[in-house]
Amino acid sequence: MGSKIQAGPMRVLVTGGSGLVGKSIEHVVQQEGGKLDGEEWIFLSSKDADLVDLGQTRAVFEKYRPTHVIHLAAKVGGLYQHMRQNLYFLRDNIKINDNVLQTAHEMGVTKVVSCLSSCIFPDKTTYPIDETMIHNGPPHDSNFGYSHAKRMIDVQNRAYFQQYGHCYTAVIPTNVVGPNDNFSIENGHVLSALINKTRKAKKEGTPLTVCGTGAPRRQFIYSLDLGRLIVWVLREYKEIDPIILSVGEEEEISIKDAVDIIAEALDFKGTIHFDTTMSDGQMKKTASNAKLRRYLPDFSFTPLKEAIKMTCSWFESNYDIARI
Repeated sequence: MGSKIQAGPMRVLVTGGSGLVGKSIEHVVQQEGGKLDGEEWIFLSSKDADLVDLGQTRAVFEKYRPTHVIHLAAKVGGLYQHMRQNLYFLRDNIKINDNVLQTAHEMGVTKVVSCLSSCIFPDKTTYPIDETMIHNGPPHDSNFGYSHAKRMIDVQNRAYFQQYGHCYTAVIPTNVVGPNDNFSIENGHVLSALINKTRKAKKEGTPLTVCGTGAPRRQFIYSLDLGRLIVWVLREYKEIDPIILSVGEEEEISIKDAVDIIAEALDFKGTIHFDTTMSDGQMKKTASNAKLRRYLPDFSFTPLKEAIKMTCSWFESNYDIARI
């Protein structure tokens, strides 16, 4: 028994629709012609439903009756919050993901695209990592709870396909940067937290302190590029196996270099101090985008310097409403 084929235009429900990636998809759909005639796109926030609760999950699906789902909702924090609360992130994310996927199944949703994270990759592995290597060893200890919960989406997708023929798949973005992120210094994603921290140091005339050595290396994708790619996955990607959405390996840079780009974008001239008593987290998680390039060889990514500059500009213009 396969997923029902829905006649007529899609009705797309986006969980986590008010966050960094959700807002980017909304921009692509509403401002860049990503929405086709007759389609309906619904962007949920945590105010619409607590997806940890099965009853609320079912109620919101009953209300909107989606034909397609983009599942972005997750309980997520910064590195140090994950290190302190692995059990919380494990349990709540397992509940959210199971509630969304099982409710989609029960309501005959045609396709689900879930968003995983590069933190699911094995800690001890060979590089670059590709889609076949997700389960080849435990993730890094710093956020093992969140990572295992996210890995289970891939396991569930395979099981729903095996048992019911459903087209449930997942994307794996590398680190995302862009407007509408959580810019909290304590709990935000690495670059967003650093953008806020740098702005604060500039305003107060104090040195900028960066946690860790600055040596870890990351690949960063601009949120609007990711939004465009997720809409493509929803429409065109037919595999159950996940796909990594990332810039190439050659675009990987150190946190130190990223801090320098932020300092330049915000015109910060003060001292930058790296607090080497703080954990670096995973030193690298280099991902291959070869599979993506086989599908979209000509996709053009926004250069990181430009992405950071636009994100800094957005943050300064929207500081009063930004999540900090």
